[in-house]
Amino acid sequence: MDEVNLPKRFYKDASVAKSDEGFSVELDGRAIKTPAKATLALPSEALANAVAEEWAAQSETLDLQGMTLTRLANVALDRTPETRADLAEELSRYAGTDVTCYLADAPAALRERQEAAWQPWREWAGKELGVVLVPVVGLMASPQPQASLDAVRDHALGLDDFRLTALTWGCSLLGSAVLALAVERGALNASEAFAASCVDETWQIEQWGEDDEAMAVRAARAKDAAALQTWFEALP
Repeated sequence: MDEVNLPKRFYKDASVAKSDEGFSVELDGRAIKTPAKATLALPSEALANAVAEEWAAQSETLDLQGMTLTRLANVALDRTPETRADLAEELSRYAGTDVTCYLADAPAALRERQEAAWQPWREWAGKELGVVLVPVVGLMASPQPQASLDAVRDHALGLDDFRLTALTWGCSLLGSAVLALAVERGALNASEAFAASCVDETWQIEQWGEDDEAMAVRAARAKDAAALQTWFEALP
């Protein structure tokens, strides 16, 4: 959406107030509502402050698509409570085709770089969460152990709505349940996880150079990864 069509900023101040639901985000003293008309309330003051800062940072127009934390909060409040089983199943499917399990058959230098970035986190997932995934060389899919997929699903279902929302979204952002789980558990910084998820992409850039449009998309994804880190750090 170009700036001409963006909605105009209609408030002066964004703030946080304690409420019955947690910590609500307010614009000029009035609580923000989600698309489903729920109060935009977060489980921690730190996360509410981070969301309020997104609103405070807007210019004369509102870039709603770029307000990652607000979008995640809306999903966590409006959609996740009714779709928890579906989200857990989605995470299990990601584990079945995890990017960290697909190694290049050539060149050897790329495969070495992939393993340096991914093997430690596959091993971490197996040790810490019982999610043992088997890597393959080449693009041919290989079934993963059902017990590992079940472990991902069970872990997801044990999370609250705010963690589950961000974990599922992080999985989509990174293309990896392994990396997203490491971020959710606090074992890996989301920006570092994003860099690990881009090993193949970075290799291609080194070989063929940068494409302006692709780099703009990557920069936006990197910004989302930073927001994901903020989200998890701010949760209680």
